Amino acid sequence: MLLCHGTNLDADDMNEVALFNAAPLIKLFLMALVLALGPLSWVWLKHRHAEVPQRVRQLTLLTLFLTFDLILFGSFTRLTDSGLGCPDWPGCYGHASPVGAQEAIESAQTAMPTGPVTWNKAWIEMIHRYLAMTVGVLILTLAVFSWRTERTMWGWPTLTLLWVCVQGAFGAFTVTMKLFPAIVSMHLLGGMLLAVLLTLQLVRQRHSPWTEARKPLPTLVYLLVLGAALCLVLQILLGAWVSSNYAVMACNTYPECQGSWWPEMNFDKGFELWRPLGMDAAGAALPFQALTAIHFVHRWHAVWVVLLLLLVSVSLTQHGFKQQAWLLAGLLLLQFTTGVSNAVLGWPMLAALLHTGAAVSMLVLLSWVLGVTQAQNPRQIAATFSRSML
Repeated sequence: MLLCHGTNLDADDMNEVALFNAAPLIKLFLMALVLALGPLSWVWLKHRHAEVPQRVRQLTLLTLFLTFDLILFGSFTRLTDSGLGCPDWPGCYGHASPVGAQEAIESAQTAMPTGPVTWNKAWIEMIHRYLAMTVGVLILTLAVFSWRTERTMWGWPTLTLLWVCVQGAFGAFTVTMKLFPAIVSMHLLGGMLLAVLLTLQLVRQRHSPWTEARKPLPTLVYLLVLGAALCLVLQILLGAWVSSNYAVMACNTYPECQGSWWPEMNFDKGFELWRPLGMDAAGAALPFQALTAIHFVHRWHAVWVVLLLLLVSVSLTQHGFKQQAWLLAGLLLLQFTTGVSNAVLGWPMLAALLHTGAAVSMLVLLSWVLGVTQAQNPRQIAATFSRSML
């Protein structure tokens, strides 16, 4: 079993901690089942007179909402430096909750009162894990239902289940690899992709009103929406790289950075992907110019994403998606405002959480549009053009 000393603590101040300790695994699994009974019971009781497919759609929608909450709480966990509040996985010092680990937590907090392990940070980290396990059980429930009753629509639920397992592995590596920026970034992006999969699962379910009437879009418009979604994913990944490297304050003015349109930057060190937090691949301290490069790329790539999403908003308005177009424009404004606020106001908690929430909301919205539409073929485009000329 791998052993390590507590992050940022001297070896004399903290006992060795097993990075992976399976002792509380069964207790945590049972806890996840109990927690998942809450939303399961609520959906089945609230919609007890509805048909089974409708109840499943409601459960999928609730799971998507909880996944959104999970992403935001994961962001909160990172912003409060609670990612190593329990320095082992899946429990906390080999216990199912911080209550059982009280002695170890107090010892670590005494050694370093503001360190990575404190009583509050341990609870924040474990609540994040409890919520993640609950979402996992709900996704498993949806997959089992699809295997038993919707044999023609099992693909999306199965893919979602596989991805939540991958996401769980990223969560484990986030802890055991001590907040490696590449792992933390992929963990955040993985959470957002999980929300995308649940959105597509929702619109493709049997008897779904969206599945029965997929609206055709001109091929160019459909490709525009798809391209915008992919560019947004890249922008989210760049934002995760900024956050996981704590590079937000490398540029604390806008639109200039450090009073310059082109500050001193080190792109090679900044985008050296496989390295520990705060260090380069050789083990030396990461230079500030690398953090500047990380922030700078995210900031200026955002310009192209904003222009592309504005074009998508206009195109959707012209093709019967006015509400979605206005919602996209509103989210884009919120994203821009909170992004600037993060830099010039010193990375306030509310702005940072709203920035993450707006990003995942835009991605879900674009995924929903792609899920309820289909690209026209050239014949359909020609026929539509002919009718418009008559």
